[in-house]
Amino acid sequence: MNKIAAIAMSVLITTACTTIDPQTGQTVSNNKATGAIIGAAAGAIIGKSTGSHHRDRALVGAAIGALAGTAVGSYMDDQEAAMRHEMAGTGVDVIRDGDRLILNIPNQVTFDVNRADVKPEFTSVLTRIASVVNHYPKTMIEVAGHTDSTGSASYNQTLSENRANSVKSYLGQQGTMYERINAIGFGESRPVADNNTAEGRANNRRVEIELVPIVQG
Repeated sequence: MNKIAAIAMSVLITTACTTIDPQTGQTVSNNKATGAIIGAAAGAIIGKSTGSHHRDRALVGAAIGALAGTAVGSYMDDQEAAMRHEMAGTGVDVIRDGDRLILNIPNQVTFDVNRADVKPEFTSVLTRIASVVNHYPKTMIEVAGHTDSTGSASYNQTLSENRANSVKSYLGQQGTMYERINAIGFGESRPVADNNTAEGRANNRRVEIELVPIVQG
């Protein structure tokens, strides 16, 4: 059982093992409820053992709670407003796509050429991002690193992965639950501009952070 599963099981077992007698006010055990919930949790964990991102959302949701369908929109509205306030003046674009938030962070803010260590200018942006996502824990954080096409595809793939992991590491240092963060590198495979121009290559060297609500079911 992985770390997220262990957290989920611990929370569920702690919640289910005891209840309050309404007449005496005393705490009593509830073995029947415990067994039922442990069984349900184990089934959910086993059932989600394939498909890493969906699995992670399910297990984190079991550990810290998930949003009911009707609450998702309002929750993401509030998070969007907070994120737009924090990102004002930073150069980071906040894009709403349905119930998801996408933070498009340009190259000049993020990393130096051919480097994967977070620049000082980027740390202040990530600190602001962490302050928001830590206040809204019922979202997964998907960090995607992208490069231009300069250099070999294999080099760019590794560089993009290292950059995504650097962002994940920094957010974790700011108190964001590591299990909420998926880091992935796409190398040069997803350009948003023409790699034949200097401006286009600069636009392609970027990091995108996507905030995805953890939804019940």
